[in-house]
Amino acid sequence: MFSMSNPSRLTEEERQRYEWQLWIPGWGEEGQRRLKAATVLISRIGGVGGQVAYQLAAAGVGRLVLAHGGVVRLPDLNRQLLMTHDWLGKPRVECAARRLRELNPQVEIIAVPENVREHNAAALVGQADVVVDAAPLFEERFLMNREAVRQRKPMIECAMYDMTAQITTILPGQTACLACLCPEKPPDWKRQFPVVGAVSGVAGCLAAVEVFKVITGVAEPLKNELLLCDLRTMTFKKVRTRRSPQCPVCGTLA
Repeated sequence: MFSMSNPSRLTEEERQRYEWQLWIPGWGEEGQRRLKAATVLISRIGGVGGQVAYQLAAAGVGRLVLAHGGVVRLPDLNRQLLMTHDWLGKPRVECAARRLRELNPQVEIIAVPENVREHNAAALVGQADVVVDAAPLFEERFLMNREAVRQRKPMIECAMYDMTAQITTILPGQTACLACLCPEKPPDWKRQFPVVGAVSGVAGCLAAVEVFKVITGVAEPLKNELLLCDLRTMTFKKVRTRRSPQCPVCGTLA
């Protein structure tokens, strides 16, 4: 669990809103205060990242920074549940921000209408206590990983393809980073791939749980473990990961 100084006290309205999760052993009011004081960056907020954002807003994470460029398109709507039909042709991130504010007006939403790029990666990661990487492009994932490691920010790495999903939590200096696990972009990777919304939702919900663990300390996150989910067969397994001393991103971290 990362350190956070003087987390804000809860109001009576907040105690009522989050009452049922305050009953979770190891969560309680202290864990909720930590959520309220935390800022989480999510890149991007499509099928996976949108579900992460929705769950974090519902649970009371105090501030969400959403980074996603482009406009809502019709093929987005089978999985991107923060997007709506009436918003076709309008900026995705504005639609997502509107929906999250409707869900929980107590959460501060910072909508950034840009994807993660070389020019903005450091500043975006610098705003956050925890980073969630849900980008479809490896170029963005590698930038997020580099900045999260450099700034010592925990990062939840989540992805899905077809009927499969995978999740891990990167704790700089303690665990393997993305560059350890995937030194280069897979040569056959394509921008468009098979997606069903329910699988994206599973990946996003699991990633949100990892965020809760990191912030509240309620349980041990996927530290040096990669969770693999095959939803065709409903098979779940964890694979041990190992930090590479030769990794150009994290290999020299103490």
